[in-house]
Amino acid sequence: MTAGRLQLDREAFLARYWQREPLLIREAIPAFKPPLDAAELAGLALEAGVESRLIEYRDQQWLLQHGPFTEADFNRDAPWTLLVQAVDHYVDEVAGLRRLVDFLPQWLMDDVMVSYAVDGGSVGPHYDNYDVFLLQGEGRRHWRVGQACDSRSALLPHRELRILRDFDCQQEFLLEPGDMLYLPPGQAHWGIAQGECTTFSIGLRAPRINDLLSRWADQMLEGLAPDLFYRDRQIEPVSRAGEIRPRDLQQVAERLRVTLADLDRQGDNRWFGEVVTEPRYDVPVEDGELANQRALLAGGACQVELDAAGRVAWQETSAGVAVFANGQAQEFAATVLPWLVQLCGQWRLEGQALAAALAQPDGSQLLDYLLTTGCIYVE
Repeated sequence: MTAGRLQLDREAFLARYWQREPLLIREAIPAFKPPLDAAELAGLALEAGVESRLIEYRDQQWLLQHGPFTEADFNRDAPWTLLVQAVDHYVDEVAGLRRLVDFLPQWLMDDVMVSYAVDGGSVGPHYDNYDVFLLQGEGRRHWRVGQACDSRSALLPHRELRILRDFDCQQEFLLEPGDMLYLPPGQAHWGIAQGECTTFSIGLRAPRINDLLSRWADQMLEGLAPDLFYRDRQIEPVSRAGEIRPRDLQQVAERLRVTLADLDRQGDNRWFGEVVTEPRYDVPVEDGELANQRALLAGGACQVELDAAGRVAWQETSAGVAVFANGQAQEFAATVLPWLVQLCGQWRLEGQALAAALAQPDGSQLLDYLLTTGCIYVE
């Protein structure tokens, strides 16, 4: 799972470009050798369990087809692009590309999408609601970067594709193998293949604020006593029958503010870790395989590795460490922290570190929890 080191001044990037403006990084990976070629990508798109799309531009219309595909689907006489989602879940070397942005919080990572395009292939002018690092694989792609967009930006009529009606080109770049283009959320962009090419899109996760607010509110309501009622000891006499006065609304708002502040101080923030580690795709854990993995672990496994499809995060609490795994949460003693940090940082636990973890009840419980949630596998 190695990919080299990104040729980037991390501090300068975060201070100037992150979620502010695009950045072209020439030779982001010098002498880059793509870990997946077009034929292998097409092979993935033939499989039923893999999310894939094919976008074609024909007769001045953008056409979309969902996979799985057959080999005959790739025989077309108009420009087209194949996009395969979460390729990092299936190819370890592609998963290794996520290390290029390991200076960002791990819970922000979404997946690595890989695209292949014939000459002139494109997905049209569009924008994303998340940060993305576009790493050029085989061939060359011409990128046009446009205006900042949001939900008010006009789109062409289409049931699924979000193609911009208007595109104001402000910058142009030709990317060759190993070059990378960073785009912040909302930045219009339009990539067109010059000859056949592949692109590795390292996408970051952008939780919707309404989802975060909903989960936070659920957490607050769980901690709210059922017999807590509204009170107003400074109530004033009414002058007009039936009126809800501005001061009444102010009193209600103040009461809610004080209540939420009290709950926030008393409650925990595990809801956030649960939200940001929820897997985008199902991570099935079969009983038979789980039993085999547990047996390997008990029998002196050589190492455990993070599953590329698993999502793990943690936060320190007053009682120890809350560990989040594929949307679930469990509390552990603080003694597991060194093993947890090593596992998240190196994507594996082996040798003396693994032996030490297995020798301690807390460490053994942590590994079993990560096994049952589908976040690690044993070798």
